[in-house]
Amino acid sequence: MPELLTHRRLDLPRPPHRFTVSFDPELFGQISERIARFLGTGKFLFWMTVFVIFWIAVNLFAVGLQWDPYPFILLNLAFSTQASYAAPLILLAQNRQDDRDRVSLEEDRIRAAQTKADTDYLARELAALRLAIGEVATRDYLRGELDRLREEVPGLRSEVEKRRIRTSFRDADDI
Repeated sequence: MPELLTHRRLDLPRPPHRFTVSFDPELFGQISERIARFLGTGKFLFWMTVFVIFWIAVNLFAVGLQWDPYPFILLNLAFSTQASYAAPLILLAQNRQDDRDRVSLEEDRIRAAQTKADTDYLARELAALRLAIGEVATRDYLRGELDRLREEVPGLRSEVEKRRIRTSFRDADDI
């Protein structure tokens, strides 16, 4: 008898319900997006039109099968039910698309900022290289200096010879 009362004790929390319903929100969102995409296609509109024409034709012309007479209240109820489910599904799909767009936009913004930072860095590096190149001797400058030296070398040789001769005379005089 005490075992039966342990399940009904008020000082203990109730055991969890055995029948819990759980669903994956991502799966539900994917299914709702598929339905919303299908509701926006020509295929859906075509088959819905065929269904409505069949419904109206049967209820107007088949006297023995008239389950929804002329004002077509049941058809209107079916349309209302379909619209009451379609609108939230479409909104859910749009919200999910907005979330994806927001994430994509943020990634694009980050990528653009990184690209701008890289571009600024490269621009600074190019400016530094241009300044450094401005201080380096160019090919034309070196050619000009070599040409000038070639012109001066014969004159320098004769001067060196003259100095050598003077130095050798001075040395001979010292002896």
